[in-house]
Amino acid sequence: MQDKTLRQNIIDELEFEPSIDAADIGVAVENGVVTLTGHVPAYTQKTTIEATVRRIRGVRGIAEEIEVRPRGSHVTADDVVAQRAVNALKWHEIVPDEKLQVTVSKGWLTLTGAVEWQYQRDAAMHAIKGLAGITGISNLIEVVPKVSAPDVKKRIEDAFKRDAEIEADAIKVHVQDGKVTLEGKVKAYRERQAAERAAWSAAGVRHVDDRITVL
Repeated sequence: MQDKTLRQNIIDELEFEPSIDAADIGVAVENGVVTLTGHVPAYTQKTTIEATVRRIRGVRGIAEEIEVRPRGSHVTADDVVAQRAVNALKWHEIVPDEKLQVTVSKGWLTLTGAVEWQYQRDAAMHAIKGLAGITGISNLIEVVPKVSAPDVKKRIEDAFKRDAEIEADAIKVHVQDGKVTLEGKVKAYRERQAAERAAWSAAGVRHVDDRITVL
């Protein structure tokens, strides 16, 4: 697909998505790599834009440079944002909130601590990302592995085989000290994303190095 056509497809999709105000979003495409610029009024719109672009056919990579600019002159105090985040984590049933810490500086929220599973790390992010007053999030929560590398490797490979979007034989999996490296070639960016999600879903995974190439 030509970059010009892909760019127009992205613009059309962003304008079609009702939860996004795309008026101040810039889109540039070079060799299938999309650069997103501009600003939005809420952090949730920023993440929705990236997710929307990621699922469009022909996208090979994304450079996201969107800024969050809350509307109006009122800025929520950092201590208020921090208390909202603490409460949100406490109310989420699968998040071990007692193992996590929250810090906020000028609206930018940082999560630290340790959990046993990647889904708990993801759930913590999901619990807070829609809170008012947040301009950005750094998720520094660690996943502490309690399983062996061969077990992690087998679980990921088995997950590949169950996923209809993934050509399991085209991807090689290497695991060491909780770090997963994925290598191989796939036909679409969404297949690469599916493989990465499957890798993160395995217990004990702390980092995923996605080296998969999109043909």
